[in-house]
Amino acid sequence: MATEIELPDCEKGLGDLVIHPDSSKLIDGVRVEPFHLFPDDRGWFLEIGRMPEGLLVGFPPGSTQVSAALSYPGTIKAFHFHRRQTDYWAPATGMFQIALVDLRPDSESFGARNTIYAGAMRPWRILIPPGVAHGYKIVSREPGVLVYVTDRFYDPDDEGRIPFDDPRINYDWETQHK
Repeated sequence: MATEIELPDCEKGLGDLVIHPDSSKLIDGVRVEPFHLFPDDRGWFLEIGRMPEGLLVGFPPGSTQVSAALSYPGTIKAFHFHRRQTDYWAPATGMFQIALVDLRPDSESFGARNTIYAGAMRPWRILIPPGVAHGYKIVSREPGVLVYVTDRFYDPDDEGRIPFDDPRINYDWETQHK
């Protein structure tokens, strides 16, 4: 589907680095919550979410879809956005550099970018509202598994795509060496 949305002109960089779930720098409508990992001598268990609790409140049982994707180290999957669909991400294994960009012209945070590092070392769940472009890079040495829940069944007409290196988004996917 063609991108039929206004894109901001951003300076090169990562945007705001989100290191706390209640950060004031989060894009309007994006929500983050930690989840519990229950390790024992056999491995571990994690609970993706309970309907209708936490960030999944409002996800309708009749159209909610649960999916998973495995990506190899160094893989970049970015950017896409939805006009109506809300995403709920739970990076389960590996480490993800998650990039978010607010594409909603009527939003107070239009053009804002967030970077969230989440996964095995930071078990966070992330709610991504419609109109916020999202993508990720696997920054761990092992593959990353993303379990995600959407409040609507997949609809290609609801999805827009933007190249990961679009000069207007100008997201810096390079290792920062800080």
